[in-house]
Amino acid sequence: MYSLGFALFLLIGLMAFWMLGFVLGVAVPLWLTVGAVHMLRPKRLLDDEQES
Repeated sequence: MYSLGFALFLLIGLMAFWMLGFVLGVAVPLWLTVGAVHMLRPKRLLDDEQES
């Protein structure tokens, strides 16, 4: 029973480690890049739908 608990602990710990690595390595930089591009995009005074 000890080995099953230890294996479960390692499984959960490794899943958390890889999820943290994905979030810090992919998700956060993507989120920051998309946010910066959105903020730097020039604003339009009137949208195409409003001009008609």
